[in-house]
Amino acid sequence: MTDAQDTAADVSLRTTGGAPPDDGGSSAAEAPIPLLEPREGIPPVVADADALAEVIAAFAAGTGPVAVDAERASGYRYGQRAYLVQLRREGAGTALIDPVACPDLSGLGEALSGVEWVLHAATQDLPCLREIGMMPTRLFDTELAGRLAGFPRVGLGAMVEGVLGFVLEKGHSAVDWSTRPLPEPWLRYAALDVELLVDLRDALEKELDRQGKLEWARQEFAAIAAAPPAEPRKDPWRRTSGMHKVRRRRQLAVVREMWQTRDRIAQRRDVSPGKVLSDAAIVEAALALPADVQALMALNGFGNRMGRRQLEQWQAAVDRAKSLGESQLPAPGQPVTGPPPPRAWADKDPVAAARLSAARAGVSALAERLNMPQENLISPDTVRRVCWEPPKAVDAETVAAALAGHGARAWQVEQVTPVLVAALSAGAPPS
Repeated sequence: MTDAQDTAADVSLRTTGGAPPDDGGSSAAEAPIPLLEPREGIPPVVADADALAEVIAAFAAGTGPVAVDAERASGYRYGQRAYLVQLRREGAGTALIDPVACPDLSGLGEALSGVEWVLHAATQDLPCLREIGMMPTRLFDTELAGRLAGFPRVGLGAMVEGVLGFVLEKGHSAVDWSTRPLPEPWLRYAALDVELLVDLRDALEKELDRQGKLEWARQEFAAIAAAPPAEPRKDPWRRTSGMHKVRRRRQLAVVREMWQTRDRIAQRRDVSPGKVLSDAAIVEAALALPADVQALMALNGFGNRMGRRQLEQWQAAVDRAKSLGESQLPAPGQPVTGPPPPRAWADKDPVAAARLSAARAGVSALAERLNMPQENLISPDTVRRVCWEPPKAVDAETVAAALAGHGARAWQVEQVTPVLVAALSAGAPPS
């Protein structure tokens, strides 16, 4: 097979898989090439301290950026821990590491400190990598780079095909990566996921530079690398699918009790909560408020396949919710921080609603001109906050300060400030 680096070294982008329109007159698209085997074959899985030490030494001695990926067992196991970590670096080749057998990878993280890490959709993998001691100080996110460059399809497979002209086999993306031993086809898939990541990074860097967006991307990558761990979600039970049907506070209490019971069971058994009890079943019980196990068993999700002991534990959760005093019942909605929902603006503050409408139209037009998604140009929440409580004196300086105060990066402030100044001025009340 032709070395993929030879193809990636070509300055012009391929256009087989949804690359942004090329205004430089690129040649006609070529047929994509299936990528079937890693260049050096499938490496053995690193599963002991000696093998890990060899990998750390090899990657510390490597050159250039390091491609990093992680596989989780979403939908199978509790939480979002990593069950396989893949890396590739020039001079070190590819490594597949079992973080169950080697749960502390801080030594590897330290060896790669200061090295640029190349990830695809970095915010998805960074939390599970942080848990095992791996955090980049510098990174390049190929998915985010694709968004900023205007690619309509930014999945790894689409990007590798569109930019480099290779087809990745994606059949194992949703398998149970906690399986041991991992089957060879899965390991091949995992190795191929980092095979071309640095090549993709290099091509995207050239494209961003061509579009004048490279510095913007660097600011975005730096913000991701510097971001602290996410705060635990408040009242996570409120995200139960189908919650919009649950209106009464007593019913909300049933959802909370059943969700918390399910979460404890799932954590103890290390399985996905959905494998313990579905969201739909929780909502069904909350709406019905069953009086006993017999009534519960008649509901969808609590049929004959569920044992008596399980039914009793779910009914006990319902009964706990039913016995709560009024003051112990959850509020109908979470306390709102910041602006109200946009649909309520017209009634609460028509002038603010006009400002928001003008701002949204301006941001949308600017995003279209820059050929990138609106949410990557500026956070919709930031626009809402500035429009709800604009500076007392609206000018470029005060609006720029407001945007920066809400976490906008310098490039976003520069691009969006004129749009918001115009929108806020147009929606200002007469003096």
